[in-house]
Amino acid sequence: MPYVRRDLMGRIESVHRTSSPDVVEYLDTSSAELKAFLRDEFGAADTAPGSPELLRVVEEVLRLFLAKGLLSVDELSHDAQAAWSAVLDAHARQLAPNFSASGFVEIIDDSAFGGLPDPKQQVRR
Repeated sequence: MPYVRRDLMGRIESVHRTSSPDVVEYLDTSSAELKAFLRDEFGAADTAPGSPELLRVVEEVLRLFLAKGLLSVDELSHDAQAAWSAVLDAHARQLAPNFSASGFVEIIDDSAFGGLPDPKQQVRR
């Protein structure tokens, strides 16, 4: 791999493991053109490898180690600290309520209701 098929404009159209009569051009895996095609088709290559389930397990293990004091975030490499920070930010965004503007922009005037009772005064009945 990879053999590529090109369209009439010379752009990569598809990538194949083996050659065939209409797929004969071989590109090295380090080809910038091939990497760009794969990135455009399947997303950035800098995403974490592995299944989402495995990543959740690793995240949970890291949380447990941190919570039990077996590991400090400061002991992680700079890249790992940045990745962990990104994970925490992503979770915070997921958990944050997604409120939209209500359209009510004026403050309600509650002066007609009187002031709040003084907590130092006891109300007797």
